[in-house]
This record gives sequence, structure tokens and C-alpha cells, in this order.
Amino acid sequence: MRVALRTNLTTPSHTTPIMRHLLLKVAAAAWLATSFVAANVQAADLHVMSSGGFTAAYKVLGPKFASETGNTLDTALGPSMGKSPEAIPNRLERGEPADAVIMVGYALDELIQKGKVMPGSRVELADSRIGMVVREGAAKPDISSAEGLRQVLLHAKSIAYSDSASGVYIERELFKKLGIEDQVKSKAKMIPRIPVASVVANGDYEIGFQQVSELLPVKGATFVGKIPESLQSVTRFAAGIPVGAQHPQEAKALLDYLASPGVQAAVQSTGLDSVSAH
Repeated sequence: MRVALRTNLTTPSHTTPIMRHLLLKVAAAAWLATSFVAANVQAADLHVMSSGGFTAAYKVLGPKFASETGNTLDTALGPSMGKSPEAIPNRLERGEPADAVIMVGYALDELIQKGKVMPGSRVELADSRIGMVVREGAAKPDISSAEGLRQVLLHAKSIAYSDSASGVYIERELFKKLGIEDQVKSKAKMIPRIPVASVVANGDYEIGFQQVSELLPVKGATFVGKIPESLQSVTRFAAGIPVGAQHPQEAKALLDYLASPGVQAAVQSTGLDSVSAH
């Protein structure tokens, strides 16, 4: 990281020439030592694994962190869970290098329990809520109330939802809470791997549900809004440092930066909600 070092080379009038010479040598040595440490920190190549919900925020903030510190970020994207080779737990199991992981909080907790991530390294990043999209140009229905959402689901010709935590909640709990499970099960489908908004944008599905931060970046789909708070399933995103990380100090600096108060406006702009503690 860049270190701003201001060294005062003036000395009191009563010092002798020898004392002044020694003071100058000490100051110069301190400056060189600090510069050497800073250069080593700047040279760190951090390996980061990040899951979908925080990716939009990370893509905004990661380059800023790299620019400010001189570190480089080598990033692998993948889900927080599941059987795919790209899933973060599977990457770690294969021994892929990682200095930091960014993922769903409860999935991170599982890695901590398994001894894959250092227990004291967990940092809370953001909360993610579920939202809905329609195809660009279509009317935006009112889903601000439970009954409004219920009617939209009943009248929709087709419904798409993700294969992540939000989609599991919709399939297993939301439809039941609204009392419409039997009415919608034949026209609702879980979409694997790709963004839900993309299949709404191309007209394959009339409406789609996923975490807001994953809906907003997709072109061709219009964000309608978040589902009512009384029906929400909030997903906490957190980060940690894997056991065996090559650059734990620099990784901690990255995670602290991503959670810092000064970047929360950028986090919120991607559709995430700041953790209340921040």
C-alpha cells in the first residue's frame, strides 16, 4: 500500500554537526525501510473467489482498491454452493489458491466449520434481497403488497427464478406462504447457471425473480422492485480468508475496504443493502 511519509529534516540549533549527521542518516534509513515495505505490499497478487450476489459491487470496488494500494486482484467467479466445478467450496477442495473468498454467509460458515477458512477472518459485507423483472417495454405490475405479488404470480404466463438461495426460497417457501403452490408449479421453473433476467429479456419467461444485485446488470429486462419485506428472504454476504492464504494481511485490507463506510454508496448502487453495523 502507498505510505505517505513526511520526514522533518530540520534539527534544533543546539545540535552538533555530528548529531545532525546521525539524525539525517536515521531519517533516511527509516524512509528507505518504509518504502521497501510499501513496495512489497504493492507487489501482492491477491487471489479472490467471489459469488454472484456481491459480484457487481466487487467489480466496482475491486479496481479502486487495486489502484489505491498497488495490489493486483486475480478473481475467480463461482457460486457459494452446489456441485458445479466453479463453486467456491469445490475450488478450495481442489487446492486452488485463494487469499479471500466472498460468498453467502451461511456457506462461508460451513467452510469455517470445516477448517477451510480462518474463523476470526469473517467480515460482514452486505444484505441481498429478492426482486422481480419483466421484459423491457412491458408494463410494471404492482408487487408492493403480498396480495399484489400473489395476483401477479397467478396471472403470469410463466415464472423464472434462480438456482441459488433466493430461488430455493421461492420454490420451497414463498409459493406456499402465498397459498398458490399448486396453481403456479406447472409454469414456474428454476433457471440454472445463467442470470434469470436474461431469460426474461429474450422473452422465454414473462417474469423473473433473483437477488436484486444480479437482476440490475442485465440489459433488456426492467427491474420492477423488491418483493414485500414481509415475504423477503434476506441473504447476507460475507467474506473470509482461507487457511493457507499467501497474503492474509493484504486480504484483510481488501475485506475491510469492501465493508468500510466510505464505499457503501457504491455497494447500494448495485442493489445491495448495507449491513446495519456499517
